[in-house]
Amino acid sequence: MADTVTATPVQPVPQKKKYWNETRKSRLTAYTFIAPFFILFSIFGLYPIAFTIYLSFFKWDALGPMTYVGMKNYQLITADPTFWISFSNTLIMGVMGTLPQLIAALFVAIMLNSALNKFKNTFRILYFMPNITSIVAVTLVFSTMFGNNGMVNWLLGMMGLESVPFNSGWWGVKIAISTMVMWRWMGYNAVIFLSGLQSIPTDIYEAAKIDGASRGQQMLYITLPMLRPFILFVTLVSTIGALQLFTEPYVFLGQGGTGSTRQEGVTMVTYLYSEAFRNGFFGTAAATAVLLFLATIIFSVLNMLLTNRMGGDTGGKKA
Repeated sequence: MADTVTATPVQPVPQKKKYWNETRKSRLTAYTFIAPFFILFSIFGLYPIAFTIYLSFFKWDALGPMTYVGMKNYQLITADPTFWISFSNTLIMGVMGTLPQLIAALFVAIMLNSALNKFKNTFRILYFMPNITSIVAVTLVFSTMFGNNGMVNWLLGMMGLESVPFNSGWWGVKIAISTMVMWRWMGYNAVIFLSGLQSIPTDIYEAAKIDGASRGQQMLYITLPMLRPFILFVTLVSTIGALQLFTEPYVFLGQGGTGSTRQEGVTMVTYLYSEAFRNGFFGTAAATAVLLFLATIIFSVLNMLLTNRMGGDTGGKKA
């Protein structure tokens, strides 16, 4: 019998995988396109925040060497009555300028969304115009209107009322500054609410009408719950803007002079500015900025929780 020879199968030579395959190339391309944002954000965003926190533990006048003082800067500003006055002023003017503004913006958005309005585009432009106007120019115009002999006091005199010291009274200053904030941001918030109203399907309102729901019930059980994301966004932005109020009181109270630090209108940001660029205490100014940052986070979280809870409670009710 002849010997049979068994052929040994030839094993294929494993090929090395290329490191720069298509997947890695696509990832590198994507990271290359988004890298400029993170680089700029690190330079102009993260680094200033980190340096501000670091500086809050030092005494520095921007010229000489930095001296470590620990928590002394925080103790100094919390012991300063002007700091607490600026904090209370910020909250008061934030509420006075934000809450009525959001309510008015919602009604303006409903009016612009109404089918009866024939000049929608014109009114949208007019309401949005204040947002793109220079804040300094707006403040100077309102300073003239709210002066002792300004238009507002003239109208009050025509109605037989006493004039109000808008540029010196404790509540007069707050009313004037809050009015500027309302006039500037109401149109912007109205446009945001209008986009939310236009995203609600009309079939829901038609079904509600068939079921006998009134306009008030439609507003309460359909419009407001479905506008919850837009209300949350507007509330967050308005809260952050209210805590960072600077230009209006700075220009209104003395056009940038010493009057911008008067106690009836001083805010946390004007207090911070005064500590750094008037008194040369950059350490206490940095500590004030850190406390303002923490306050912004706290109030933003509270607004989110309150808005979510109100939206959830409203949506859970039955008409």
